[in-house]
Amino acid sequence: MRGVFVTGTDTGVGKTAVAGAVCAALAARGQDVAAFKPVVTGTDEVSAWPPDHELLAAAAGGLDPGRVAPLTFGPPVSPHLAAELAGEPIEPAELIAAARAAGGGADALVVEGVGGLLVPLTSGYLVRDLARDLGLPLVVAARPGLGTINHTLLPPAAPRAVGLFVGATVLTPWPADPDDVARSNRQTIARLGAVPVATLPPLPSAEPAALAQAGAQLPLDDWLG
Repeated sequence: MRGVFVTGTDTGVGKTAVAGAVCAALAARGQDVAAFKPVVTGTDEVSAWPPDHELLAAAAGGLDPGRVAPLTFGPPVSPHLAAELAGEPIEPAELIAAARAAGGGADALVVEGVGGLLVPLTSGYLVRDLARDLGLPLVVAARPGLGTINHTLLPPAAPRAVGLFVGATVLTPWPADPDDVARSNRQTIARLGAVPVATLPPLPSAEPAALAQAGAQLPLDDWLG
């Protein structure tokens, strides 16, 4: 299966922006893109941006949001807790099957994780485990500013320990005029993490056109082989 698994250093770091930009840029090329997010939580919250699965569905060319995310929960909590509160146990095998079904026949499958790699989907199954079972290269979203080096170098260690390939890190939102800290962080993460580091600028909106324009700057061909 051709595609990428977008994860992040933590929650709110820009995973959806990166995943949406990848989807929209590929769709703008005329490619058949499938998007998948195993679980969406926090749908009860009001935000200027649409829920993750709706954004990804639009970015990929007008998919059914229900196929993008098979499970959605209202409270803004970890997936395992959201499922427990709702009395709806998460079955890892069903998530794997749903992801493969979503990507079936597509030119590329873009999967967005939930939180960081070590976030539990169930008490014994982590986001990292889903990435491993799908066998997709990882793209790690991270902040560009102070403190990002430690947070960004931790994710590659976890997947590599279980045989996952880390394809790239993306620093976002990358300023038009980065300061010395941001530039140094990019160089240091690339050197110490032994991984290519790309950047994604601030997004003016969640509209597919804006996402596609930003995503066109990413080395998508390198990531997708």
